Amino acid sequence: MSLSDFKLLRPRTVEEAVGHLQRHAGNLRVLAGGTDLLPSMRQKLFEPQYVLDIRRVAGLRTICQTENGIEIGALTSLTEIECSPLLRSRYPLLTEAAATVASPVLRNMGTIGGNICLDTRCLWYNQSLAWRKGCGFCIKKDGDLCHVAPGGSKCWAAFSGDTPPALLCLGAELEIMGPSGTRRVPLREFYTGIGDAYRNLGSDELLTRIFLPDSSAGYHGVYRKLRIRGSIDYPLAGVAVAMKQSNGRIVDSRVALTAVNPAPVLVKGAREIMAGKPMDEELAEVVATLAARTAKPLTTSALTPEYRREMIRVFTKRALLAAAAN
Repeated sequence: MSLSDFKLLRPRTVEEAVGHLQRHAGNLRVLAGGTDLLPSMRQKLFEPQYVLDIRRVAGLRTICQTENGIEIGALTSLTEIECSPLLRSRYPLLTEAAATVASPVLRNMGTIGGNICLDTRCLWYNQSLAWRKGCGFCIKKDGDLCHVAPGGSKCWAAFSGDTPPALLCLGAELEIMGPSGTRRVPLREFYTGIGDAYRNLGSDELLTRIFLPDSSAGYHGVYRKLRIRGSIDYPLAGVAVAMKQSNGRIVDSRVALTAVNPAPVLVKGAREIMAGKPMDEELAEVVATLAARTAKPLTTSALTPEYRREMIRVFTKRALLAAAAN
């Protein structure tokens, strides 16, 4: 499958990149690592007139400690995230999640910003043009029918990034640059929960930095991921757990899911259920059941929704017990 014709733009500064975004809004796609964008362009999911290659933009490939925590440039590779001694010592959950993404070659190319902005995926969407045409297309691309939920008006394509659930557990915030300046938003407000319009990012805006607060440093973390193959594959269900303990009791904790909803989500109520209690099999089962109820998997992948929901329960319980044992 060949790429359609496009004009490549290569800015050197964030301001120059935002200028291109403003001028060509709606006809442009941003290239960071390219590990997801280029295959999608070959499938004719995107046929932009312009591709904005931001890999040469200065200052967006950094991991540095600040007074309030850690600042990560959006172009920092997943390999750099995985191997950073600073992140590994202070935010081990993030490095563990980054280490599960795809394969070493793809982690060398893929970026943390790209993983956060990853397009939602669906069995009916991520196919060739000929295949999609034969099925009458779908709400997410060129059609008005959702094959996952026939009769519905909402796209249920699933978000399948590995690092966002870890970042949600760590209370991450994002810096976004646009024509009117810079804004900073919590990661939990970045996603909409709608498969075909999945992020709160304007067509003239660029994600530039990720901030991890000092308050979540030192939490024990575990990430568990369901996939068919041991590498390369996107998660078909994923669970991140961050936990802080004192004297054998849970001081604070968070559980987040990926690949089973149109957005990565925190499991509401899990934090309150675990507060002040020692982790044991019974408590882990209660929280795991809550996580399974939070998951809303549909037929967006090759595995059945029932199996993926059950694995959310299983993985949540295992992750909680493992985090508590660290």
